[in-house]
Order: sequence, then structure tokens, then C-alpha cells
Amino acid sequence: MSYAVGVDVGSTQTKAIVIDEEGRIAGRSLIDTGANVMAAAENAFVAAIRGGGIAEEDVAFVIGTGYGRYKVTFGDAQVTEISCHARGAVHMFPATRTVLDMGGQDTKAIRVHSNGEVADFCMNDKCAAGTGRFLQAAAFALEIPLDELGATAMRSDRPVPITTTCTVFAESEVLSWLARGKKIADILRGVHHSIGTRSMGLLRRVGLDPEVTFTGGVSRNSCMVEVLNEMIGAPLNVSEESHFMGALGAALIALDHARSRQSPPRRSRGEAAAAREAGR
Repeated sequence: MSYAVGVDVGSTQTKAIVIDEEGRIAGRSLIDTGANVMAAAENAFVAAIRGGGIAEEDVAFVIGTGYGRYKVTFGDAQVTEISCHARGAVHMFPATRTVLDMGGQDTKAIRVHSNGEVADFCMNDKCAAGTGRFLQAAAFALEIPLDELGATAMRSDRPVPITTTCTVFAESEVLSWLARGKKIADILRGVHHSIGTRSMGLLRRVGLDPEVTFTGGVSRNSCMVEVLNEMIGAPLNVSEESHFMGALGAALIALDHARSRQSPPRRSRGEAAAAREAGR
């Protein structure tokens, strides 16, 4: 039995997925990326194969994706996260025609074909106001753990409008509403609405075709899912694997390469490290 691995190095977290020859998930890992991106990629890979009880020599192909994909130095190829999220989403939800990928630094809207290939895409501008970083700014200002934001915002009955278009000023606006006596839940619901509105703008630019699959770390936020469901007017596809969708898509593309039998045997992590030391 041979395996394929996808390693998705994100700005905040690094994910790895191992799949078998039938495309079934055999192992996974999720770690904080931290300052050493190369180490995060390697640690996620090791944790995923060990978690699946898989020997490294049984891994036939590895693909790196995400903003740090070129730091997956032991990988055999690199593929953009746009292609990987598209492929993973269609694999998990075959009727997917639109993907919304929301991570820590950027948000992407992707229109896909039935085979998982990208038809069109767009992403937010340089400002991170429509991304997970905006949620982090609000969490910091209100001193609430990030994983509690969604549940807290769900208790809102009167969201306040968040008008800032810059993450730098998000903290100031949040604290301003708090000083005016607004409830934390209502402020947070307003933050989620602000992000949702920006996401809808991206989706409309690529064409909002059903079904829509939500991927990336923010897909774990229950309030973000609810707000987007309301704005789209239909339920999003979300699964326990949504956070891992980029890594899953990378693993599926890696499996394609392994099946083609056109690639030479892959180098081990030790061989890749030796090549780096030798300057090759």
C-alpha cells in the first residue's frame, strides 16, 4: 500500500492529510505554523503519517500548498491553494460549483468545474478586513478566546454595524461600541456581518453558483456559517474536513501524480536536507 500526502502551510496553521490509494483519509495533523515555516511543514507531515501508522518509505508523492508551499522542501511539487481547495471541495461535495475559502490572511471565492478544476477566482485586496485576522482583532480587543467568538456572537439579538474597512482600526471601533454600552454579542455579530458582506462581494464577482462549499479555518466558526447561510439564502456545505480542504486537495493531486507512474522515486526528508546543505 502506498500513500499520497498534502501539506498546506497557512499563515496561522499548517495542515497535513495522508490518503491511501483509494483516496481515503489515512492520517491528518494540524499545528500552529509559528515563525519557522519549514519546520512547521515537516512537523505536520511527520505527525500525519505517524498518526496513520504509516512509514515514510510508503509515501509515494508529497505536494505542498498554501502561502508557505515552497517551504515544503521535502515535497515533490507545489500547487496553489486555489487549485487545492477547489479539488478538495469537489471531492468532498461533488455538486460544488463555488468555493469560499476563508483563512487567517485572505479570503478567496473560487468557481469550479465538475471535475474540480478552477473556472475563475478572486480574492480580497491587501487589507485583511474580510478574513480571519479581522476576527482575531475583535477577539483581542474584547479579550475573548478566538474559538469562543462564534458561540458568543450567536447570542446576539441586535447586531451593531461595523463600518471600518481596515483591520488596523477594527480594535478601535469594537472598543468604541463597547464604551457606548453595546453588548459584546451584538458587537461580535456585527463583525461577522461585516466579514460576510465582503465575502458576498467576492462570490458575486466569480458567480455565485450552487452548491457553495465553505473551506478554511474560519469555516469552524458557527456564527460565520450562519451569517453566510442567511446572506446566500441556502445552506453552505461544511464538514469536519473543511479546515483541511487545501491539504486534502493537495493529497488528491499528489495521488494523481503517484498513479501516473511518470515521476521518479521521491527523496526522503533526510535526502532533501542533504541536498539543501550541498546547495543543490
